[in-house]
Amino acid sequence: MSAPTDSDKRAYFLSLEGSRDGHSIPLAELLERLRFNDQGLAPVITQDAMNGEVLMLAWVNEEALIQTLRSGQMTYFSRSRNKLWVKGETSGHTQKVVDVRIDCDGDALLSRVIQEGSACHTERRSCFYVQTQPQANSAQINSSLSLDALPSEEL
Repeated sequence: MSAPTDSDKRAYFLSLEGSRDGHSIPLAELLERLRFNDQGLAPVITQDAMNGEVLMLAWVNEEALIQTLRSGQMTYFSRSRNKLWVKGETSGHTQKVVDVRIDCDGDALLSRVIQEGSACHTERRSCFYVQTQPQANSAQINSSLSLDALPSEEL
């Protein structure tokens, strides 16, 4: 049997839209149909499983994703170093995987983790610390951003 084409992969995820909660599918089948970009990568948003805070955006290739699922430690693909990296292998700031979710198109992932230490290489908790302020025509560094800190009319 030949590898699924991009069209086959799209059709597969489209077929899942009608599935009911609790419907189970083989993991190997799902992984075979993930849609990686031309460089063999897919974006992964990493979120704190305890409070929902978005910690970072990075990339995985198929090997990084499989290693993540097997080890329970978040593994990414570094585009700048052109190799796999396990979060925390040098910094000690680890990400224990709670679960990995795949979007409805099969081309983006959400990893929910238990973060130990900082997620950002700047030693900040989250990589998303630059807050735009369009009304003031500026942006501000704010390392303690959270949805709770926003005025309700901004949500």
